Amino acid sequence: MNINPFDILKNAQKVQEQMGSFQEKLGAIFVTGSAGGGMVEIDINGRMEVLNIRIAPEAVDPQDIGILEGLIVSAFTSAIEKIKEAINREMGALAGGLGISGLPGGFPGFGTGLS
Repeated sequence: MNINPFDILKNAQKVQEQMGSFQEKLGAIFVTGSAGGGMVEIDINGRMEVLNIRIAPEAVDPQDIGILEGLIVSAFTSAIEKIKEAINREMGALAGGLGISGLPGGFPGFGTGLS
């Protein structure tokens, strides 16, 4: 089996360029997580930055502040899960373009390898 070191370097440069492009895409990925039938919504981007929080007026009752806090946590968790899915899709497209079926260990914080 002949392995050309120049091909390896060429592929490594391609991977580096694609990873740079991927990092740029993270800021353009937006999702909304929701809880309580849409009473609380949180918008975040692929960089895990909270962009906006919306609370429906009917969700605010001084006696139920604990419930409201729980809804906010649930909405944030929902948004984070959607971002993880979107990032894994992008990583899968990147890996697929390189002929890689999975990456060892996956993307940090986003589960185990791609499938």
